[in-house]
Amino acid sequence: MSPSRPALIVFCREPVADRNKSRLIGAMTAAAAAALSDAFICDALAKAVSIGSSRIVIAASAAGGVERSKYFRRLARRFGAELIDQGDGSLGKRMARALEPFSSSGALLTGTDTPSLPGALLAASVEALCRNRVVIAPSLDGGYYALGVRGAMPPIFTAIRWGSGGVFDSTVKRLKRAGIRYALGPAWYDVDRWADVMLLAAHLRLLARARRRAGASPCPATESVLKRLGVLRHDR
Repeated sequence: MSPSRPALIVFCREPVADRNKSRLIGAMTAAAAAALSDAFICDALAKAVSIGSSRIVIAASAAGGVERSKYFRRLARRFGAELIDQGDGSLGKRMARALEPFSSSGALLTGTDTPSLPGALLAASVEALCRNRVVIAPSLDGGYYALGVRGAMPPIFTAIRWGSGGVFDSTVKRLKRAGIRYALGPAWYDVDRWADVMLLAAHLRLLARARRRAGASPCPATESVLKRLGVLRHDR
């Protein structure tokens, strides 16, 4: 394996009211859901910067294309990231399209729905990719929040029921069938539904108590939005 550090690709969609976090709308307004999505993206990019990847790439989806998106151009400047368009097609096709240009030297693609993920655990998946052809980090809903590839692209981006609870299992089965060895990254939880937001808020309250002694929030932008929405109230 090449000793070079993998690129880190943050896979995201421009936060626009009524188009983001649709499963949260009703429990919160569309504008609030978009604000939360924006915070998730900012926290994910800040974490990417903090772990020192060789390249940070924003693989984005935006109406009219990312090259016209003031939002993503601003984020790319702020975080020193390259900006590429996800393009059209299924989730698998878009992920493969984002990974392929960087896969020869290694790239880890991660979403933005795990805001409380510690930077050290994201770094663990990056480090694992330095020693393995494929790294997959499972999420507790049956999917995965990060996928790393080094070398030839594995046959895991088609014939998957994206959005189902069997994405992780189906992907692992395809890797085994193809005879491709893989490493597991740390498991973590996604925040997609209102119950997940409640879990996140409870988790952040516990972390805030611990921070009175040491440490920093894993997702300060998210924490700020949840406070503003009245979802998160820390103990006095």
